[in-house]
Amino acid sequence: MKILYRLGFYLGGFSIGLILLAVFIKGSGVELPSCDYLPNARLLKTIRNNGYALSPEAEKQLKELSLDTTDLNTVFLEGEVDFKNSDPRKEPCGFYIITSQETMPVPLVAKVERCDEAFEVLSVSKK
Repeated sequence: MKILYRLGFYLGGFSIGLILLAVFIKGSGVELPSCDYLPNARLLKTIRNNGYALSPEAEKQLKELSLDTTDLNTVFLEGEVDFKNSDPRKEPCGFYIITSQETMPVPLVAKVERCDEAFEVLSVSKK
């Protein structure tokens, strides 16, 4: 019985420590490591980290839709990559079709070209 008593105290203190650690880390603004292992999440994270350039056609289409790059950033944060219609192994530069969530005010479809590690948004259209 003495071992169970000690184990209970240990687990109680350990759980309280974990809760306090989570509170301090959450409040400190430190970004916790993410688990982006699936292809969709990895590609969107790579686009967000490396940045992207807008082609003149994409800039014109964004102006026609009365949108700006913050809407495009939302697509790259919460979007879905359509791998069926994408061709990532096309030479010299592959492309991806990224669709936004239905919860956005204006659902968008973005065509993004990837050359080496540089991304360029080729076109933006409504879903």
